[in-house]
Parts: sequence; C-alpha cells; structure tokens
Amino acid sequence: MEQIPRLLRIMLAPLAPILIIAPTERAAWLFAGLAPVAVVIAATAPGAWVIAPVIGGALLVLVIADALLSGRNAGWDIQAPNDVEVGQPATIAVTARFASGRQRNVAAALACDPRLASEGRITIALAPSANEPGWRGETTVTPGRRGTAAIGRAWLRWEGPLGFGARQVAYPLEQAVRIWPDLSAVRSPDLQTFLRNAQLGLIARRVRGEGTQFEALSEYEAGMDRRRIDWKASARHTRLFARENESERNNQIVFAFDCGQAMCEPVDGLPRIDRAVSAALNCAYVVLKGGDKVSLFGFAQRPQIMTPFIGDARAFQRLQSAAAGLDYQATEPNFTLALATLTAKLKRRSLVVLFSDFTDPTSAELMVESLGRLVHKHLVLFVTITDTEVESLIDAPPSDIATLARSVTADTLVQQRKLVLQRLRRMGIDVIEAPWDAIGPRLIDRYFAIRASEAIG
Repeated sequence: MEQIPRLLRIMLAPLAPILIIAPTERAAWLFAGLAPVAVVIAATAPGAWVIAPVIGGALLVLVIADALLSGRNAGWDIQAPNDVEVGQPATIAVTARFASGRQRNVAAALACDPRLASEGRITIALAPSANEPGWRGETTVTPGRRGTAAIGRAWLRWEGPLGFGARQVAYPLEQAVRIWPDLSAVRSPDLQTFLRNAQLGLIARRVRGEGTQFEALSEYEAGMDRRRIDWKASARHTRLFARENESERNNQIVFAFDCGQAMCEPVDGLPRIDRAVSAALNCAYVVLKGGDKVSLFGFAQRPQIMTPFIGDARAFQRLQSAAAGLDYQATEPNFTLALATLTAKLKRRSLVVLFSDFTDPTSAELMVESLGRLVHKHLVLFVTITDTEVESLIDAPPSDIATLARSVTADTLVQQRKLVLQRLRRMGIDVIEAPWDAIGPRLIDRYFAIRASEAIG
C-alpha cells in the first residue's frame, strides 16, 4: 500500500513573464526619511525647492539601477506532488536560475486553492544552492480538505545588491494537485503486521472454531467453551463432543457518511468528514482482507454516491477514489431520503456503519426515526466523534461568570448528546463515540466482535 508521490515539475522558463521593477521596503523607508528634509528645505529656502525633486529623481534612478544590477532571470522550476493526502504534509520546492548580476532576498509565491494552503497563498524563501548553480527553497504545506487544488499563478521576486530595487516576474499556471483521503493508518507498520499475523484473507482456507455454520465435531477438551458441546452427539457416543463451526464470509459492510453541515465542522484542524473517511478506509482495508465486501454511501440533502460492493483488496483504490468524491455541503442532511434509498439498494442483510453527528436532540430526531426503520432489516453501527472543544469548555476552571456560563452550556449539550446515544442503544443500534484518533482502532475491534458473533448474516 505504500504510495510514492509523483512529482509535478513545472518548467516556467519558456513562458512569457510579466516583468515589474519595484522599490523595496528599504527604498520606501529611505523615501520616507527624506520627506522631512524636503519640507525643511521648502520652509527655510523656498528658492531651493528644486533640490527636493532632484534628490527624488536620483533615488528613483538608484532604485532602477539597483534592480537592473540584480540580473535577469533565466528560468525557474516548481516541484510539487501530483497527489497528496488530506492532513499529511507535502513538500513544494522552487529552483531559480539567473543569467547574470548579483541577487539577494530571492522569494517565490504561488496562488493556489485554499484546500492546499489555508490562505490560498504559498510563500517560499530561496537561498543559494550548494549542489548546483542558482537558488533553491522549499516549504511544507498541509492540505485541509479533499478535492483538486489548482495552482493558478506564480511570482518570483529578487532584489539588487544594494537592496533598493527589486525585479518581479509573474507566470500564469494551469496546474492541479489532487488531494486524497488520508491512508497513513492503512500503511502503518502496526496494521500491516497485524494483518500478516491474523491471516485474514491471505490464504484460501476454512476458519474453524467460530461462527454459526456447522463444520465438524471434535472431542471436547478442557478450556473449550461449554456452549459448543453437542449434547445429542455426546449422548450417542457416551463422551463429550463439541461442535466446530465455520466462520462465514462474504458479508456486506456499508460505510455511510453524513456529508452535511455538522460533519463539515473541524476537529483538530480537519473536517469531521475527513476524519471519518480515514477511519472508514482503514477499517475497509481490514474488511477486504477478511473476505467480506465493502461499499461506500454518501449523502447530504440527497444521496451523493453509492459504490458497488467490492470484495477484493486489490480494488481498494476504487474505494479511495470514491471517498475522495464525497463533497462538503453546508446543509442539513436528509436522513429520511438517504436511508430509504440505501435500504432499497441493499438486497440482503448488511452491516451499515453510519458516520454522523448532531448538535441537539431536536436536530437528531429525524436521524433516530430513520435509523429505527433501518435497524429492522440490517445491523447498524453508529459512529460519532467526540467534540474535544466542548470537553475543554466543561473542564475549564470557573474563573469568571462568562467561563462558568460556557461550561454549564457545554455540559448541557453533552448530557443531551448522551440521551440521544442512549436512545439509539435501546433501539438495538451499536454506538461508538471516541476521539478522532481512536475511531479507527475502535471500529476495527467492533467489526471483529460483530463478525465473530455472526450477527450480520
């Protein structure tokens, strides 16, 4: 699963640049410092007023001469990853070459989509390269949302040897960086080691000793579960025999994502939906290795995507591509339409893992009613991410009245949230509520527990 990012190399030398000569910050301070001198000359010797424009013209010539001494740009390159993962750092490097002159304070700027950089702008300071002629600089960006981030324009600016004049070139770009869901947990050594040791889906063989599908009888030994004793067979043979069952496979697992307003709120810098997608893909990889089938379902006001069931771990890339297409929508989700559509598409009993969130019992009422209808035909697992910001407000020391009021309000929201989750549990829906970094492992553990109990089929 190790992915090696391909580098997108943008050659800017052949393009027609827009060249600008501009004064630097040092020149601006110099002009500002000489302004009072011009005022004093005008006040004390009105006839010598011509000195002020002469000095200004001389400074202007100095700025232009310094900018010309900085040399001509002979081309520059931008190296950016063609594919990155949301929440994971990515390196962007810039290399500039100059035909002549002496340069200082070389810097580059890129205008990009806010998905790639928070302010839609990436600034890189360049330094003389030790290995090759020219200047080189790099910076690290962390994408904040999935999708395609366009890099629309690039600027390169360098100053002359005196620091009074600068030259700046601008190039139009039409490049894009694809931002995928985070799969760092799937590639982690811990998960890969676990899958190798667990032998899930790696060898074509029957797994005895668990499940409900009868496989064979074996003589009972100390330490076995007494519930596995077959009393009729034991009575016929006058000694204890235990049933060996075969673990069922080919179960259907549906990961359903609420892409509405509540799931677009950030948790530790990333939207909840991105945290949920990463945890779901982590669990989906384990599910595919275990021989079961996986499908993704996304919805907001109306269903967005519904992938076919995939049962081969080699097709995991299709799930990642489908998850990358889940859109952010600042609207309330329509659970009635979404879950009714999902129920109509499922032809057999499945495990539906729903990632969602809510702010109060009123907004959760339609969700609870829709899940109540879904749980009659399918096994439902509801997953929600703990709001760490609300928890911090509750734990804040009551130093003043405003802090105390926020703490009481946050505690009320938490208690209302517990009532809704308790209501889901009474309906027979399994619930996972945990911090975002613990959702993935908790989900995998719960999947193994459900699979071992054969509650899906």
